[in-house]
Formats: sequence, structure tokens, C-alpha cells
Amino acid sequence: MKQYCEMAAVPTEWLYALPAHWNCKKIGSLFSERKTKVSDKDYAPLSVAKIGVVPQLETAVKTDAGDNRKLVCAGDFVINSRSDRKGSCGVADRDGSVSLINIVLTPRNEWNGRYVHYLMRSQPFSEEYYRYGRGIVSDLWTTRFSEMKSILLPVPPREEQDQIVRFLDWKVSTINKLIGVKQRQIGCLNEKLLAVINDLLTHGVNHNRAYIKTNMDWASEIPIEWAMSRVRNHFEILKRIAGSEGFDVFSVTQQGLRVRDITLYEGQLAADYSGYQFIYPGEFAMNHMDLLTGGIGIADHLGVTSPDYRVFRLFDEERCYAAYYLKIFQLCYRRHAFYRFGRGAANVGRWRLPASAFKNFEIPLPPYNEQIEIVRAIEIEEHKIKTVIDCLQQEIDVLKEFKKRLIADVVTGKIDVRSIEVSAFEYVEETAGSSDEDDRDMGDASENGEK
Repeated sequence: MKQYCEMAAVPTEWLYALPAHWNCKKIGSLFSERKTKVSDKDYAPLSVAKIGVVPQLETAVKTDAGDNRKLVCAGDFVINSRSDRKGSCGVADRDGSVSLINIVLTPRNEWNGRYVHYLMRSQPFSEEYYRYGRGIVSDLWTTRFSEMKSILLPVPPREEQDQIVRFLDWKVSTINKLIGVKQRQIGCLNEKLLAVINDLLTHGVNHNRAYIKTNMDWASEIPIEWAMSRVRNHFEILKRIAGSEGFDVFSVTQQGLRVRDITLYEGQLAADYSGYQFIYPGEFAMNHMDLLTGGIGIADHLGVTSPDYRVFRLFDEERCYAAYYLKIFQLCYRRHAFYRFGRGAANVGRWRLPASAFKNFEIPLPPYNEQIEIVRAIEIEEHKIKTVIDCLQQEIDVLKEFKKRLIADVVTGKIDVRSIEVSAFEYVEETAGSSDEDDRDMGDASENGEK
């Protein structure tokens, strides 16, 4: 790889300069906007995620707006217009439909679609695209076609587009393959950790003792000196509507509670966070409406959570049991032990765990001293396995950053790949990340109509 010898200045910040033999044109002259309204009954729903435009993901948030969607044809470029979904875009390889929050562009000329895919998914273009957006909140705004059509794009000769695609497919496949190996290793380690946690929570630290059978499929037997108890004996479910003051907003993920990267500005709570509820330190929050990506966690400071979450707390005299209960409920989510008590279809994001069912959920209850031993043993195992997982994740992050930089430099003309001979290779697709939000399609829930 080498840099181009002759570069020409470009009147746009995101490109700076291009090879002298490349053209530079506005998006509006290269693409037209497709705004045809269709139903997902006629055109299969697609997700616009960070891995591109794909058949609707299991984690996609669904609404009842199936008859009010945009048509997508194979070869169209689709991008989520909202800044909180930055990087969710790609060229469609099939016909389908997407939610109205997405912009659908049809190429006017004969491009190499894969070059467009790499170019307009690159980080420099993504930053430029959202720079043209507008909105009320500083970290959430929308970019429309009327605004983006003035953005300049590099246009290499067609044969050079083809070579760029061959080169990037080759290199990206190699990187994706390495990432896939490390992601599978992480998956195996997580399964190992889950099995260890399951064993400790249902059998304890000492296995040399008698056991009795239970009616639970996720804990078929427990030590004979343990008891079985129902959630209602230990918890109360709360509902305290928050005011209009600014508080940290907790999201519930499979990793526990985390503070969302937003600020509740004055007046915004009433507009966008109507019904949000308080959660106090030591209280639990559960996402009982999403089995596939939901979870549970304990708050460490005062904040607010979505009205869709369930907030509950241990009875005052039992606060010492919190760590044990948290591990139990996290295990139930990871093993989907709550599934048979819920209602709805988990595979389409409409699953619910009614309060009555949750209150009657049975859990094994060791003596308090053994609970402490179990939690300590789990924490030791978690530390050992997560240390290895963290190392693997750091390696994945380095590979992803290298891939991102390589793509950006090649599609914007900083690196010349014309003379590079591409070896035979098997193309390896990018896969969804392990993060619970990386590839979640929020489009349907973002906007049910155009403004």
C-alpha cells in the first residue's frame, strides 16, 4: 500500500484532498431519495443496524406501524437519520421495507454498490453526515435528505472502485475472521461462567451432601437443608413517578444497570420521559418487557428508570440478601428461566412478565452464611474468566479500529491500492457485536411518521 503521488484539494473538511484523477460530486447529483410507502406484509421488514441492512433482527423494537414503512430495493443505500443511531446504515442486498426514520437513496449512476457501502459506512462520512443534522437536544438530532444532498462524495473511476472493493473485501474478511474467532472464544467463556454460576446457585459451595428434588427446570435439585421460597415473601414492587428535576437515567441491560449518556434538561422530562419512576440505592430494576435483551440490576445511587421497567426492593430486614438475589435473577434472565411465566412472543419483542407471575416465582434459599460464601465464590470465578474476556475484547477493539481506519483511508484516496494483487480468499461477513445495544434496531420505535 502506498499514498497517491498527486492529490488535489477538495472544498470540504471531511475529504481535504483527493487523488487528482478522482471526481468529487454532491450526494444530490449521485442519488435520488426513494419515499415510496409500503407494508411489511408485502415487503419483508429489514433492520438498519451497525452491521448494515439485514433481515429484521430478533432484537428489533416492533410497533404496529407495519403498513407505514419505506420501500427498499436491492442496491439502495439506507441510513438511520437519527444521531443516536450513528453508523447504522448500508447498501441493501435485497428488496424489503424499513421504518420511516430511515433515509433510502437510489443511485443515479452505475456505481459499484460495494464501494458505496464501504464509503458511506466509513467513520469520516458518518461524522460529516450527522454534522448536517438539526434538532432540539444537543446529543440527539436528525439529518434529512434536504440537508445531506449537499455533502460531497469522492468518485473514483469505475475500474478503481472495483479494485478498492476487491482489496477491502480481502482485508476486511481477514480481519472479520480473526474477530469471529475471538468472539467465539468469548462466547465459550461466558457459557462456562454461566454453568459455574448455575451450579453454585443451585448446589452451593459444598457438594458433599444430600439433595432433594424441586419442580424448577433450571434448578432440578437443591441441598436438603435449603428452603424454597417465593419472590412475594421477600420483595415489594414500587411505582414512584419522578418529577421534572434532572436525574441520572438508568438503562437495564444484561450486564446490570448503567447510566445512559444523556441529561434530562429542564422541560424534557415531561416531553420525552413522561412517567419515569424513581429508583433508590439498593433497589432493583428489571426489564420485564424484553426477554431477549433485558436484564436486572441494583442501583447504587438515586436516579430514574423507564416506566416500562419494574422497580422493587427487598423488605428492610432482608437487605443483606441483595447480592444473592441479584445473582439468582441474573441467572434466570440468562437461562430464560422466567420465560414460561411470561406472556407474549419473545422472538418479536412483545414478551411480558406480569407482576403476579413474578411474585410467585420460586427461588432456592440457602442459609444466610452460605449465601455469602456462594456470592464470594461467584465473584472469584467471574473475576478469573472476565479477566481473560477483557483481554480478548481489547484485541477485538484493536482489530475493529484498524479495520475502520483502513477502510476510511482507502475509500477517501489516502491509500493507493491500484497495483496490489489480491490473493484468493473466502469472504467473511461482519457479525453482530456482543454488546447488547450495538446492533439493536430502534427504528420502528423512533418515529412512526415523517415530520
